[in-house]
Amino acid sequence: LTDVYSSSPALGRYFRSAQVVYFSNESSTVFYQLEFSVPPPTEGFMETIMNPDFIRNVLRQNIYDED
Repeated sequence: LTDVYSSSPALGRYFRSAQVVYFSNESSTVFYQLEFSVPPPTEGFMETIMNPDFIRNVLRQNIYDED
């Protein structure tokens, strides 16, 4: 995750760390925490760039690109 987000053109400058919070071999489930350093509030920044769907899609696109 660190490589994915730190090299992202959209999120790389804001990304600080990724940490696994929970991992289960039984269900192949991983919960992780991402830490970003965001600039002072600007109009629409949190709604667009820091939108959970956008952040998820950066990871999803990386997975698709590797296939």
